[in-house]
Amino acid sequence: MKDKLKNIFKGGLGQLTIPIIAILLLIIFNLIRDPSFFRITVELNNDGNKVLAGNLISIINAASELAILAMGMTLVTAASGGQDISVGAMAAIAGSAFVKVLKSGGSINGLLVIVAFLVAVLVAMLFGAFNGTLVSVFKIQPMIATLILFTCGRSIAYWINGGATPTVDSGIVKAIGGFIPGCPIPTPVIIVIAMAVIFTLVFHFTSLELFTQSVGINGSAARLNGINATWIKLLSFIILGACVAVAGTIGVSRLGLINHETLLLDVEMDTILAVAIGGNSLGGGKFKMAGSILGAYVIHILTVTLYAMKVPSTDVKAYKAIVIIILVVIGSPVIKKWFAKTVARIKNNKSKVPVKGAQ
Repeated sequence: MKDKLKNIFKGGLGQLTIPIIAILLLIIFNLIRDPSFFRITVELNNDGNKVLAGNLISIINAASELAILAMGMTLVTAASGGQDISVGAMAAIAGSAFVKVLKSGGSINGLLVIVAFLVAVLVAMLFGAFNGTLVSVFKIQPMIATLILFTCGRSIAYWINGGATPTVDSGIVKAIGGFIPGCPIPTPVIIVIAMAVIFTLVFHFTSLELFTQSVGINGSAARLNGINATWIKLLSFIILGACVAVAGTIGVSRLGLINHETLLLDVEMDTILAVAIGGNSLGGGKFKMAGSILGAYVIHILTVTLYAMKVPSTDVKAYKAIVIIILVVIGSPVIKKWFAKTVARIKNNKSKVPVKGAQ
């Protein structure tokens, strides 16, 4: 047990320690406040299928889009040392493209849904490549480069469907945003797991993780070692585009329609915060994808907790900001360095204590 604790706190607080501790504290607080808060039940949904229900399932399910966006944002942050603030607008564009293709055909079948999703992915990746080109080729700071789509992206989504908010009446689309018949686990949760597995396999069988970290730590040194820093940065934005398309598709499927004004509105800041809470440096370099995913769930547990405590919706963002500031400060390099020095000082003091009977 002692060795495990040493590994966790080796060199300061471990990267996953902050989000894990935050989740544990929120769980303990909610269990004290309401012992049944995380109770999981099996209920019948509107289609008559048995599904898992309860606050815990709702939290995990609702955080799906944020968790997926946080995965892509982690790569962009690590490679470019900046953040993409247009992910919500790009999700609206991808969602609009998804619905446009679905409404272009007659009856909606499985093949049409797949084609619509692939089109949404392609569109989002192209817009991601646009952002990535501005950052990697023209050396524009990421937040400034992505401010363009942040400003006009939802207008583009509006134009795609001619200003309409068409509905999509399809059992397949409904299953994407809800439950697959016969499966009690929400489909968005399964998609998050699938995305995490894909990233894990990519990192295991390719050098993407190493190259991304190398470019983020020192782009010039990476170039001297034969790494194409421009391509790595561009690729990170393209991958984020694919993540945006998945999140946008889930968002549209939940509602059964596309609303370019409200789809994943204000998700940009939560996505960046998820990356920060996960212990990843917003200045780029080393990253931990699992930390960003946990950060997404921390944000949603906190949100649900505040609503359960009857906090007015107008005040929720303020309370979230206070808690998140505390978490980010605790996980900052300054606090980590201070903690490491304190632990080292305590160890040195213990080693200097004279042993009884010593000459």
